[in-house]
Amino acid sequence: MDFDFQPYIIGETLVVRPLKADDFDGLYLAASDPLVWAGHPAKDRHEKEVFRPYFDMLLATEATVVVLEKSTGKVIGCSRYYEAPTSDQDISIGYTFLERACWGGTVNAELKSLMMGHVFKFRPEVWFHIDPTNIRSQKATAKLGAVNMGEEELDLGTGAARWMCFRLTSSDWEEKETT
Repeated sequence: MDFDFQPYIIGETLVVRPLKADDFDGLYLAASDPLVWAGHPAKDRHEKEVFRPYFDMLLATEATVVVLEKSTGKVIGCSRYYEAPTSDQDISIGYTFLERACWGGTVNAELKSLMMGHVFKFRPEVWFHIDPTNIRSQKATAKLGAVNMGEEELDLGTGAARWMCFRLTSSDWEEKETT
């Protein structure tokens, strides 16, 4: 596949770059708030001993990006690109979390805009797979203009589970950006 799964992207207020082993402390600080994981199936991921294997998995994928505040260099979260489980030609964005101070504003929209802009250089659409109980992520993804294409039983690397499948095409994204 010709897709770069760990780009270095500079936005207006964010820097997105490949995750490195020495990002653990900064990323754990962003992840250590229990409310970050409250709507997520892994509700105990704020505990260091639970977060460590998750971080190691993210690092091993060589497809995870860390999100930094451009002005301070502070780690505020991460996200990941991965091949869509239904087609090795499609790209997905997921495994995203941001520290709570970044919720409700423009950070997630800027992050996803940067990441989707990267995908759309290579592919005409991007996929998001969201746990059916994660209402916050469903709402945030819908705000981007992504359409719920239904639910499927998928294995995203941690065993088969039910996922809501959202798709956003580059033309729908462009249309949304101009309106």
